Amino acid sequence: MYTDGACSGNPGPGGWAWVEPGGRWANGAEAASTNQRMELKAALEAIRSHPGDLIVVSDSTYVINCFRDGWWRKWQSNGWRNSKKEPVANRDLWEPLIAEFKGRGDVQFRWVKGHSDDALNDAADRLAVAAAVDQVEGSGETLPPLGPADRIAYRR
Repeated sequence: MYTDGACSGNPGPGGWAWVEPGGRWANGAEAASTNQRMELKAALEAIRSHPGDLIVVSDSTYVINCFRDGWWRKWQSNGWRNSKKEPVANRDLWEPLIAEFKGRGDVQFRWVKGHSDDALNDAADRLAVAAAVDQVEGSGETLPPLGPADRIAYRR
């Protein structure tokens, strides 16, 4: 499952998306958001939408490093404070994401370099950007046509 988030400005209007091999997809938007929030939302919605073994592929080191390096364990044991003793940003999304991860036990995370011609990562990116720009949500069983012209200059 490939996930991505996008934001025009940071903060600004944001969008998230997930895409699975075979073409099933979903995306959504948040009027006032950040790129980090949208990356988290994409991962959360992907996990919620897919029972069973799942590999979440993301270009977000924020998401990947949390699970690879166990940041979430430290946050929970420190009362949701980070290494600087500050409140963990985006806790409202981290808590349900971590709960899904812990509760299922069949979710893994893998990093992919963004904008590196990985077809499914690029599709998730374009769907996240479209959701952010249009502030709409959608889903489908096959990917909508997404060509190079769909890509716009956008702050991720």
